[in-house]
Amino acid sequence: MSKASLATQRQLLSVLSEGEFHSGQALADTLGLSRTAIANHIKQLQQLGLDIYKVKGRGYRLAEAISLLDACKISQLRKPGAPDILVQHITDSTNSQLMQKVLDGLVSQLGYTIVAEAQTAGRGRRGRNWYSPFAASLYFSMYWRLDQGIQAAMGLSLVVAIAIARLLKQQYQLEAKVKWPNDIYVDNKKLCGILVELAGQAHAGCDVIVGIGMNIRLPQQALNNIDQQYIDLADASGQVIDRNLLVALLQQQLISLLAEFSENGFAGFVNEFDQYNQYRNKAIKLIGNSEVAGICLGVDKQGALLVKTASGVQAHFGGELSLRAGE
Repeated sequence: MSKASLATQRQLLSVLSEGEFHSGQALADTLGLSRTAIANHIKQLQQLGLDIYKVKGRGYRLAEAISLLDACKISQLRKPGAPDILVQHITDSTNSQLMQKVLDGLVSQLGYTIVAEAQTAGRGRRGRNWYSPFAASLYFSMYWRLDQGIQAAMGLSLVVAIAIARLLKQQYQLEAKVKWPNDIYVDNKKLCGILVELAGQAHAGCDVIVGIGMNIRLPQQALNNIDQQYIDLADASGQVIDRNLLVALLQQQLISLLAEFSENGFAGFVNEFDQYNQYRNKAIKLIGNSEVAGICLGVDKQGALLVKTASGVQAHFGGELSLRAGE
């Protein structure tokens, strides 16, 4: 999609965002377009997950008002001197975009962040698609670097999860749980996923992209696109969510904890993870090349999951493993 088309869609959404009716002719006059062009842009926005409907004689309307990400507002909400935050209208994947910027030498600022209103190729762990409707979630990617190399990244996704759980408690009074190694749950429903991607050498500097997808206020059609129980932040908290504030707070929280992690590793976070551990002292199954059943004892100082099995305590790292409740 061209930059001109993206700019037009942004203007169109700014007009529609309050959730009131606007006739096709009024929208065309405001944006300097034909009514056919307006209809085409509306169709494209609907394909991105926006619930826009048309009533004969009244025009177009969003099913409910939305609040758009705003670079100026986010800048005002950040602490002075905080790293830059790039706000995108639509991107393929904030993780992919940020990684490419890092590889091209365009980003070296720790904490540099990209957020987007929608993703056309959002990714979850193990290559799964991540449902990314427009203005309904938080699509957030932040840059970090580990000078000690890839081996220093063990436990990093859990530190990111702890940062999110802390923020949800402080800002929204939510008791979040962490499903090892990368998911956040509230009321036994998935709220948020984490995708950490690395580029570097085993014993040299390692570039890190911390990707976070968080459900904020999902549309009804999400039921047809998500194959597990989920919850969004608006429903969980009973609050109207200011995504601009959330972006600023999340960047700040992550930078604080990742700085501590870079200095001291994961050992200092073991006990805190145990407080958030969704399967603490519960029966679990780990599914990978083979299946392991036992009791979840928590994690060790490297972030490995400790499972008490019939043959003793085993330590398992993330990779291609999938964690499930046991019987």
